[in-house]
Amino acid sequence: MLARTTPSPLLTFATTKLVCCCFHSLAPNKMVKLIVATTTDPASVNPANALLSKPGWSPTPSLLQEDMKSFANGAVRVLLHNRSIIEEDDLDARWEQATGEHVDELIFLSKHKAASSRPALTVHPIGVPHLRDGDVLPQGGKPGWAAPPNPRIGPWLRLLKRIAQDHNLVPEFEVTLEATHHGPITDTPAMFLEIGSTDDCWKRQDAAEVMALLVWEGLGLGGGAAVGNWNGGNDNKRVLLGIGGGHYVPRHMDIALKNDVWVGHLISGYSLPMEDPSQSKTETNTKDIGGTWKQSIKVAFEATQSAFPGGEIVAHLDHKSFKSWQKNAITSFLEEQNITISKRDFF
Repeated sequence: MLARTTPSPLLTFATTKLVCCCFHSLAPNKMVKLIVATTTDPASVNPANALLSKPGWSPTPSLLQEDMKSFANGAVRVLLHNRSIIEEDDLDARWEQATGEHVDELIFLSKHKAASSRPALTVHPIGVPHLRDGDVLPQGGKPGWAAPPNPRIGPWLRLLKRIAQDHNLVPEFEVTLEATHHGPITDTPAMFLEIGSTDDCWKRQDAAEVMALLVWEGLGLGGGAAVGNWNGGNDNKRVLLGIGGGHYVPRHMDIALKNDVWVGHLISGYSLPMEDPSQSKTETNTKDIGGTWKQSIKVAFEATQSAFPGGEIVAHLDHKSFKSWQKNAITSFLEEQNITISKRDFF
């Protein structure tokens, strides 16, 4: 098992490792992948430090904001700021405006909180598709919005599990998906990689190293093939759109852990508010059932579709999490929207 000591601050790394290096010159019109971390969160900055300790990184000029530090390795950028990870909106557009480089995917490093306090390594898409204008935004984003899910979510979940096992973090740490939730706002394919769920876990260097290796191997920075590239020509074009279940979407997890499964948005039960005004809950009439559940499904579907051009988006329902009238209403709405519904052994 790797040591559990907290790494030195990034400034120390930058001073000792990079002080003699020339600044990396940014390349206008280049497509880049942006990894975002905040220095206010050890579960965010520690994996960033571990990643930046590997070969090939150079500092770049602070063109976005003077108090933000950035580093480059090929077509990958690391950006560090000192604010909340879920509230620094539109970093993709702001990066392009400042540097001329186009961000084609975003990867956020963050801590995970849970009432259970169980150690966890999690991956998830972002958005709050169920909220209305005027609703409180407890964790950033904007009402009725979901970012395109980063196509790497499924492949990286499986890669994360392997790396965590290789470093003896399993079964102490649970490797899991989370449902779609929170900000920050972006229109670029995005995902969060999180370490949970207590202060001790957030500071674990072995967990930070596993997350750094996930990014290092997943983006092919070590010289191997990148993991999870979607190009529309993949042999398996089916993309899971998870509907229903709890925050850790266990029924969808069962599917996502299979080889070659792509993962889109994961809409848990709490993101499907359904209000049935009728006394009878046996007949299905989607027009009679209030709430923003239809908005949530539609936004999640369209965002997933945009992230997987040429893919076949397939809705996978956690049937046991719904009452019969809810399941009937959702199924009818999916059919109205011409969204494919998975059958047994579809994936």
